[in-house]
Amino acid sequence: MTSQPTAAKAPASHGDPGGGLQAGLKNRHLSMIAIGGVIGAGLFVGSSSGIATAGPGILLSYALVGLLVVLVMRMLGEMSAANPTSGSFSAHADRALGPWAGFTIGWLYWFFWVVVLAVEATAGAVILEGWIPAVPQWAWALIVMVVLTATNLASVSSYGEFEFWFAGIKVVAIAGFIVLGGLAVFGALPGVESDSAGLENLTAHDGFLPGGAGAILTGVLLVVFSFMGSEIVTLAAGESPNPRQAVTKATNSVIWRIAVFYLGSIFVVVTLLPWNDPAIQEKGSYVAALDSLGIPHAGQIMNFIVLTSVLSCLNSGLYTASRMAFSLGERGEAPKSFARTTSRGVPRTAILASVVFGFVAVFFNYAYPDTIFLFLVNSSGAVALFVWLVICFSQLRLRKIIERESPEKLSVRMWLYPYLTWATIGLILFVLGYMLTDTEHGNRDILLLSLAVGAVVLAIALVRQRLRPHAARDAQDRGADAPEAVDAESGEKTPAASS
Repeated sequence: MTSQPTAAKAPASHGDPGGGLQAGLKNRHLSMIAIGGVIGAGLFVGSSSGIATAGPGILLSYALVGLLVVLVMRMLGEMSAANPTSGSFSAHADRALGPWAGFTIGWLYWFFWVVVLAVEATAGAVILEGWIPAVPQWAWALIVMVVLTATNLASVSSYGEFEFWFAGIKVVAIAGFIVLGGLAVFGALPGVESDSAGLENLTAHDGFLPGGAGAILTGVLLVVFSFMGSEIVTLAAGESPNPRQAVTKATNSVIWRIAVFYLGSIFVVVTLLPWNDPAIQEKGSYVAALDSLGIPHAGQIMNFIVLTSVLSCLNSGLYTASRMAFSLGERGEAPKSFARTTSRGVPRTAILASVVFGFVAVFFNYAYPDTIFLFLVNSSGAVALFVWLVICFSQLRLRKIIERESPEKLSVRMWLYPYLTWATIGLILFVLGYMLTDTEHGNRDILLLSLAVGAVVLAIALVRQRLRPHAARDAQDRGADAPEAVDAESGEKTPAASS
């Protein structure tokens, strides 16, 4: 059997001046991280293209991806509740499939999030420059990155507190939007009379599927990546007082979170306005919907909400990337310094390494937006699907191991195991296959570049795994010829350990 998942506390053998990761996240932090994790900035800014492509049928696209996320999260919840760890699915893959799998998916996931740092920092800088044009865009990006880096370096509770408020604003905004929009659709919002709102918008303009059934799958490709982030709570749970309970609670609530925030808000948009209303593309789906209700300054209100989502994504992205780097360092799959923590339980080196790459990516976004940065974005685009696929295969193996070794830890169980797991694998592979046929929206290029980067990381993992046994034997041989050392406790002489 391969290496075991690590606990949340970093081992002192790494020269750790602190005591490893600490339980600094409170229950309210984790609850809001779980809720806010499924509300990415992509929901606000990316839904308009999906609506334009699939019409009201985009609801089926969101429902299909939502179902996929619910199933994957159930599998991840089963493994994480049984073995909570800062490495989450990477550590589970290490144990279930082998070190090559944990190494590959861990580094790909880290790469995904550090690229996201650059994307979100730039998006936030654009909004802030619009408000205060005296400060250039690059300076805003720098300010945002520095502030959130400082927050993550302070303590995990600082990250949790910032995320609590960022996510809280997103949740309140979406809930308010759904309530106001729902009342307007049914003509029950006082002082608002909208000629365009009504359930008839679902079918009145060339039907529910104006682009045909195939547009549902195209819509899936356009919205699938906006769901990335649901898994963050399983990494964060390792720094909470009761990780098993936190993971169980988050897993059980993912269904209503996706149903309310994604399906509920998109339903309001496509019933407030005809799907082919030019304003949806020109202003964005949520701004156009608010404008149709006559709400003043709708664009600025939405810009504030999008900025909050961007800052939340940045905050969580830096946290997530650093914790994955920390876990890789613990397992010897990254520099050992990544697994060292400060006295406050902060993996400082892992955070700084992640943010440095993020700063470099921000520079590329300004200097080479159509070449190097475009490659970085596209080559990390399909990582979400790779992560989900690895989670599925890991669960197939780990379920048997857990049932054999410690069945009492199965507080969360995947439904209809193993049949539903295999069905989920089939659905993910189908989506990946469909990406190869989609040249109109660039998904073919995204998949091919992501596969190329994945192949490089996998090759490195396999070479490392092949060389490590030889390195271990060489170290053992060197140790046998080394001078004797005296054990400090027993006073017995032992061969000196090789470096």
